[in-house]
Amino acid sequence: MNHQPAKRILIVEDEVLVAMHLEDLLTGMGHQVVGPATRIGQAMELARRSEIDAVVLDVNLAGRKSFPVADILRQRGIPFVFATGYGAEGFVDRYRAQPTLRKRYEPRELV
Repeated sequence: MNHQPAKRILIVEDEVLVAMHLEDLLTGMGHQVVGPATRIGQAMELARRSEIDAVVLDVNLAGRKSFPVADILRQRGIPFVFATGYGAEGFVDRYRAQPTLRKRYEPRELV
């Protein structure tokens, strides 16, 4: 049961089924989903201009790392969690300590 106020959460994920599952989980928790953004350019634009409270950010979008999106989120002070199938091994140093969900994550991990 979710007792937190609803948040506007941006999903940045290029795998359609993963994005749909994540959207279902988040809306089931009472949150409003923004996106999903499936490409770096689209994600950067939403990260710059959207009113969002948090982001679930896939590390690898169509073969490109999403660190430029993470940079924008940090500049705006928007919390985010990385989602990856690979763990933190490929992370640049400035993001090694960032919270990370390893795919396939459980709903309780997302909370």
